[in-house]
Amino acid sequence: MTFVLSGFADEISPDPADQLATLAAESISHLELRSAWGTNVADFSDAQLADLRAVLDDAGVTVSAIGSPIGKIDIGASFPAELHRMRRIADIANAFGTGLVRVFSFFIPAGEPPERYRHQVIDRMAALAEVATEHGLVLAHENEKMIYGDVPERCADIITSVESPALRATFDAANFVQCGVRPHAEAYHLLRPYIVYVQIKDAIAATGEVVPAGEGDGQVRDTLSALIESGFDGYLSLEPHLAGAERYGGFSGPEGFRRAAQALKALLGELSASWT
Repeated sequence: MTFVLSGFADEISPDPADQLATLAAESISHLELRSAWGTNVADFSDAQLADLRAVLDDAGVTVSAIGSPIGKIDIGASFPAELHRMRRIADIANAFGTGLVRVFSFFIPAGEPPERYRHQVIDRMAALAEVATEHGLVLAHENEKMIYGDVPERCADIITSVESPALRATFDAANFVQCGVRPHAEAYHLLRPYIVYVQIKDAIAATGEVVPAGEGDGQVRDTLSALIESGFDGYLSLEPHLAGAERYGGFSGPEGFRRAAQALKALLGELSASWT
């Protein structure tokens, strides 16, 4: 089978020209759009949207997904404002011709049991899925530390409880490692029915340090092998975080991004899997 490679191009540089040069050097013709020119995609003006569309069209690069910040806010924050932002993101996704939007399930107050906020999270995720349905989109919920959907059981709970085809999962091995989860052994099989997108990064369990695919404890090779066996036909999106990470994103630089891309390609080669 053939995997389609993509990646968070803003990990290369804020400048789309630099992003596209590095993607071209790695023969990657898709990107996951999180930001450009230092501006988050949710905050794009109409002029920025049009400018970036023109730049990508000229380069022959398409958007695999919108790497949105939706749901990456405190559970106590204004939800009407987040719904408004979701509608803007939906319009942007339609403008770039992608049907996938990455989302999160809200930061839970430190030290409090996530279950205390379950119903509120489910209601909010259902409302977001309604917006996605209206725009012909699928929301790919990313497992992330400190949000409700940080561990496999709660990720599955969100999707099965909302029960909408517009809400599915993106699988991030490194984030699971940082939550004390063995990604393939403890998360993959539970979530496989819902996985439509895969973020590629790895992490070391003892320290949480993010490393290229196959160099940590994320069982990335096992998961890729299982995806091949299951006939997965979605994207593998590089999110290297090799030069630094913070709550709302990360950075790798051109060399770090290329190192991460080559590590992934090496794993695919070991598995006799092709990529495009």
